[in-house]
Amino acid sequence: MNKEMIKLRINGESYELAVAPNDLLLNVIRDNAHLTGTKYVCGIGECGACTVYVDGTLTLSCLTLAATVTGCEVTTIEGLAGTDGQLDPMQEAYLDHGAYQCGYCTPGLIMSSKVLLQENPRPTETEIQEFLRGNLCRCTGYTGIVRAVQAAAEQDA
Repeated sequence: MNKEMIKLRINGESYELAVAPNDLLLNVIRDNAHLTGTKYVCGIGECGACTVYVDGTLTLSCLTLAATVTGCEVTTIEGLAGTDGQLDPMQEAYLDHGAYQCGYCTPGLIMSSKVLLQENPRPTETEIQEFLRGNLCRCTGYTGIVRAVQAAAEQDA
């Protein structure tokens, strides 16, 4: 299969990669950039675990062809932490409120939660639940997740 060269930035680092026409962004992130925080779960865009930002827009990396993001800035869960290793406030809130169990859904939920607060800095419980409806969690029951988002919103206020 013919490969084409793409250039992109992942978490601020430049990459020049040879990708096949059917290579998924998720696989490039995990296999080429060796960033394993972004999870492969369903592979059909139903669970949200693979959520990243592409040029600031929430993107399901399991449905995105790598060749389509040439020239783009990709941010993964690892890219939220500061260069000094300090966790992002949303990451801290998820830890503080037990908003995780097995951890597969957590990266995508955190990425989505941050965008929610950018769009709606003081969401209600219902608004949080509605916004995160595309991120499935089979373990937590969502109570800790909602509390974490509310706590992050209060911290930002």
